[in-house]
Amino acid sequence: MTMIANLQYGWTLFVNPMQKAFGWDRFAIQVAFTIFIVTETWLVPLHGYLVDRYGPKRIVLLAGLLCGAAWVTNAYVTSLPMLYFAQAIGGLGAGAIYGAAVGNALKWFADRRGFAAGVTAAGFGMGSALTVIPISLIIANRGFQSAFLLSGILQGVAICLCALFLKAPPWVDAAKPFDVVAAGQARRQYSPLQIAKTPAFWLMYAMFVMMAAGGLMATAQLGPIAKDFGVADAPVSFLGMTLPALTFALSIDRLLNGVTRPFFGWVSDKIGREPTMFIAFALEGLAILALSKFGQAPGLFVLLTGFVFFAWGEIYSLFPATCTDTFGSKFAAANAGLLYTAKGTAALLVPFSSLLTDATGSWRPVFWIAAAMNIATAMLAIFALQPLRRRMIS
Repeated sequence: MTMIANLQYGWTLFVNPMQKAFGWDRFAIQVAFTIFIVTETWLVPLHGYLVDRYGPKRIVLLAGLLCGAAWVTNAYVTSLPMLYFAQAIGGLGAGAIYGAAVGNALKWFADRRGFAAGVTAAGFGMGSALTVIPISLIIANRGFQSAFLLSGILQGVAICLCALFLKAPPWVDAAKPFDVVAAGQARRQYSPLQIAKTPAFWLMYAMFVMMAAGGLMATAQLGPIAKDFGVADAPVSFLGMTLPALTFALSIDRLLNGVTRPFFGWVSDKIGREPTMFIAFALEGLAILALSKFGQAPGLFVLLTGFVFFAWGEIYSLFPATCTDTFGSKFAAANAGLLYTAKGTAALLVPFSSLLTDATGSWRPVFWIAAAMNIATAMLAIFALQPLRRRMIS
């Protein structure tokens, strides 16, 4: 999970260099990001089915080869179609790894499902924290092509090595494989086709889309936002360390985006999924509004983007855990994967944030829309999802 993090969270570092090198407009480049997210998410149900059927080892081994090949190809792109193809290959590999890792965690730790999913997803959320500075330095000194090439080889090799140690829980094929059911969890085992017929699934899907859209916009557009705010290269000092605001923000954001997943997952194990959603989603809406108002100050830009990512990343632990609580563990990888396609749906909105900004000359309308969706989702968690799930599980 750590090794696939750069495929999403490191992308923003390459947008401006590619725009400068090839003269492509920002919208066209961000279409590549959307292609990556769509292929990473919309095929995860298939990946989950294969993992549920054949186990995680073989699936992740093949996926590691695809992830490495994607960024190596990015190093040699000369056209937008070639870039789009490489991003599609990367998304295919990353989605298989994500689905296998989270699905396996949900099966292994039924009694601490929120925390287990959070710890696993933290690898993806904070995996790029340590590589933001090295990649930035490679881009500055040797060009973005070298950064793609070196990172792609390293990440691909590491994933393939890790795959050799993965295995499914030993009770997955037992006669009574799911006899451990905690309070608030379903005893019935729903298949992917069955969950697609329930209102609870589609409500979770809509909530996931609304929450994911704002965070994906920030992930893909943070570099351009910092540039337009005039803070990208402004020095920011903290604890004796001085870095450009964008580099500082990316490092802290990735760290907090990882920490939040096990933290809120643990909280949800204690106080319930929906109350945790309400708290986190409302905080995300407030953080985005604060960033739109105060983000032009370099120090506040770093602080507030960190807050935005801390209040956003927990969706990748809360939604899989809630899904498996509601629909059972037997098809956990496939069911969580089906819900995870909401991230791909949300990614379709990312390029339009650039169009709206170009049309209005400001990022504020984008921030306002994202904040409104976050606050609406917080209300849905308490007043719609919670009573609906209680009726299903009782």
